[in-house]
Amino acid sequence: MENEKSWKTIVVIPTYNEADNLPLIVASVLSLGVPNLSILVVDDESPDGTGEVADKLAARNPGLVQVIRRSGPRGLGRAYIAGFKRALYLGADRIIQMDADFSHSPDCIPEMLEKSNEYDVVVGSRYVPGGKLDENWGIGRYFLSWWANAVYAKLVLGLRVRDATAGFKCWRREVLEAIDLDSIRSNGYVFQVEMAYVTEKLGFRVLEIPIYFEDRRKGQSKMSVPVKLEAAWRVWEIKWRHRNVRPLRR
Repeated sequence: MENEKSWKTIVVIPTYNEADNLPLIVASVLSLGVPNLSILVVDDESPDGTGEVADKLAARNPGLVQVIRRSGPRGLGRAYIAGFKRALYLGADRIIQMDADFSHSPDCIPEMLEKSNEYDVVVGSRYVPGGKLDENWGIGRYFLSWWANAVYAKLVLGLRVRDATAGFKCWRREVLEAIDLDSIRSNGYVFQVEMAYVTEKLGFRVLEIPIYFEDRRKGQSKMSVPVKLEAAWRVWEIKWRHRNVRPLRR
C-alpha cells in the first residue's frame, strides 16, 4: 500500500465568474491540512475578475496555489484538459477535480484520497446509497438529472457508474496518463460523461462514494437548457468516437 503522505496531490478547480467563491473554496481546501496538496485554478477569462483574484491568492500562498489564465475558446472540458495536463507535468500522483461553488464539499477529499489506494478513480456520487441532492432542487430538475445519469447514459453507453455527470473525482496519475486527453472533445458538462466512458472502457477500477451535492452558494448556475440538450445528443457522438478503445493489459 502506498504512503498517502508522500503523494503529490493537485486539486484542479476550473473557474468562470467565481470571484466571490474562489477565496472561500481555496481557504477551505487548504485548511484540510492534507500533506503535499496544492491547488491549480484554471480561469477562462472571467469578466468578473476571477483571474485577478486567483493571481492574488497565488501570491499570498506561494507553492500552494497556482493559476492558469486561459485565452481563446472557453469551456469546462478545455479547462479541465489544460488543468490535467499541467498537473501531470508538475508530477502529481493524485489529481482531484472539483467545482469552485461549494457544490462539492472539500471535507470529502481525505476520504477520496484514502480510497484511491484501492481504486483508480474515486467519484463523489449523488446517486449511490447515502448520496443526496440539495433540498432546494425542484422535482423537475431532480428528475432530469436522475434520468440523464441513471437511464440515458447507462442505456446508450452501458456505463456502470451511477453518477455519469459527476464533477467531483480523484484520479490516480496513471489513469489520466492512459487516457488520450487530446481525444476528449466534449466541452460542456458532457465532458464528465466522456471521461467516465473512456475510463470504464480502458478497464480502470472506479469507486463511487456518497456525497451531499449542495446548490451553489453564490452566483448563477451555468447549466442552461441548451447545455442540457447538447449533452443529450453528444452522448451518441462519444460512443462513436471511442468505439475502438479497448481495456488495457495490466
